[in-house]
Amino acid sequence: MKYAILGDIHSNLEALQTVLAHTKAQNCTHYVSLGDVVGYGPNPKECLDIIRALDCPVIMGNHDEYCASVLELTGFNPMAAEAIKWTRDQLTEEDREWLRALKYSRIVESFIIVHATLDLPEKWAYVFDKLAAAASMNYQRTPVCFNGHTHVPVAFIRTPTGVQGGMYTKIKIEVGRKYFINAGSIGQPRDRNPGAAYATYDLPNNQIELHRVEYDYRITQEKIRAAGLPQSLADRLEYGK
Repeated sequence: MKYAILGDIHSNLEALQTVLAHTKAQNCTHYVSLGDVVGYGPNPKECLDIIRALDCPVIMGNHDEYCASVLELTGFNPMAAEAIKWTRDQLTEEDREWLRALKYSRIVESFIIVHATLDLPEKWAYVFDKLAAAASMNYQRTPVCFNGHTHVPVAFIRTPTGVQGGMYTKIKIEVGRKYFINAGSIGQPRDRNPGAAYATYDLPNNQIELHRVEYDYRITQEKIRAAGLPQSLADRLEYGK
């Protein structure tokens, strides 16, 4: 049993399609989505349809929540708020109902998934450092938790001597430790690497691996411009930031 951990797709159809093809080559058998399927990008409906068709565990992201509602966008920067308003008009009521029904966290097999943090998942806080990771780990009832939200793939590990964190490529899960792992972003990476990021979790072999997949972001950029979305949303795909 090998899971593909899909994070922060953000309506980027080209990145999602390329990643899903890559997961087949990695012999993935199961999927989970860490939220923010929609928002920012030009293909929210198409990406949502693909994820729904996978019939896999999905949890809610902050963009999912706001795109499916009429909540005020005071907590978002103008670029994100404009994209959310545009996305709202692209979704059907059925799409919005499906998004509103998502949970903030879920246990899958022997691991848990959450978009932001485990301590207050509905507040959409970010985990950038060991202190924030430790706060979530206090609520972590499984050895492994996957999250997203920051768009930066990092791993935090609690050992008997404390919490350590940093970038990763492969991780071997060891008994007696806790792992809080960001799978990175498929649709809008922010670690200065434009390649779509996702993780795999090979349960029988207790191994997690980060993957980076190149895709033609120029197609997505043209779609963003054609939709009238902010130019900066197109520009950042080229630089991964």
